[in-house]
Amino acid sequence: MPCKEFSISQSKVCSSAAEALKGNVSDGQTIAIGGFGLYGITEALIEALRDSGVKDLTCISNNAGVDDFGLGLLLQTRQIKKMISSYVGENKEFERQYLSGELEVELTPQGTLAEKLRSGGAGIPAFYTATGVGTQVAEGKETREFDGRTYVLEHTLRADVVLIKEKKADKAGNLIFNKTARNFNPD
Repeated sequence: MPCKEFSISQSKVCSSAAEALKGNVSDGQTIAIGGFGLYGITEALIEALRDSGVKDLTCISNNAGVDDFGLGLLLQTRQIKKMISSYVGENKEFERQYLSGELEVELTPQGTLAEKLRSGGAGIPAFYTATGVGTQVAEGKETREFDGRTYVLEHTLRADVVLIKEKKADKAGNLIFNKTARNFNPD
């Protein structure tokens, strides 16, 4: 069931998704979108983002949506210039744009993506992980050995705007999520 109120900050409650985005989104921003696959995504805010007409977005999300739902809506209107994601396999428009060079893609292992978001929010600029060592994921990145094991340095992600789906929020920013819709939303 869609929410009837959209919280934008500790002191403002908006009556619509469009009102929540007004003045907060603009061309060229990096926007993180919560959810896992298609569950827990911010359907109304993604539609309002599409309708806002902002473009040249870098979107950070676990999934690139499908052709007619989720971030697939923003791909249809060519509003996304770069996608940072861990899974992109169910979207034909995504595939077409990527293969034709219209869309920049940064694939990131799922756990690394979650940590990049979490640590970015905590003010940590980078961290080492063993995930991706010896693969394309590590190409061009600094590596370092700790206790005989090689790790790759991953820089964290920070977004200009974050779209999350919660069941309830208070003015202090505490959130309650509906069942498994919690997924990537806290990160």
